[in-house]
Amino acid sequence: MKKKIILIEDDENLRRGISFYLEQEGYQVLINSRVSGAIELIKDTSPDLIILDVTLPDGNGFELCKKIRTFSTAPIFFLTAHDLESDILTGLSIGGDDYLTKPFSLAILKAKVALIVKKQIDRAKTIELLPFVLNLDTHRLFKNDQEIPMSSTEFRLINYLMKNAGVVLEKELLLETLWDDQGKFVDENALSVNIRRIRLKIEDDPKNPQYIETVRGVGYTWKKE
Repeated sequence: MKKKIILIEDDENLRRGISFYLEQEGYQVLINSRVSGAIELIKDTSPDLIILDVTLPDGNGFELCKKIRTFSTAPIFFLTAHDLESDILTGLSIGGDDYLTKPFSLAILKAKVALIVKKQIDRAKTIELLPFVLNLDTHRLFKNDQEIPMSSTEFRLINYLMKNAGVVLEKELLLETLWDDQGKFVDENALSVNIRRIRLKIEDDPKNPQYIETVRGVGYTWKKE
């Protein structure tokens, strides 16, 4: 699936050039030339990256960035003629991920876009609930950068808990995650045994768990700070 980029730029020639160049690189580029309609476009399409000019005919890219950050975590890449250090710092401090001033090289633009998209892909392959990082590709769990060995059953269980942090998960739902690849049934005792094993590995004090909480009569939840 192509990565979606929204380009908000009022210079038609520049807009066409950037759009054509990025489409040749395999991206899907959606364009908008004004602040008006940008919010709706972003909400409707959930882009992987937003390239945003600062000076637009009907508003300011910095103010638009602030509005975007109230509902979206998509990377925002400022592309503008504003090259003062104070402008760059403003853009980065309000939620921008990168900044490129005009005039610029399309090759540099391509490299920066590729780097931001790669970071998004890498981030999607992990769950970060500090001090824990769970790598979904390699099935490895880290606490404070130290790997914690996990069995396949323990990984499936902790993966489900971390993905639903803050949600109380009923025992029946958790039992479904413990079925092995052959669909072998796992009973409630096996669930409590695996929870206990995980606590022994991840908790500083397994008798007083800080991360996996038992909700009596219901199930378990990963405490969300």
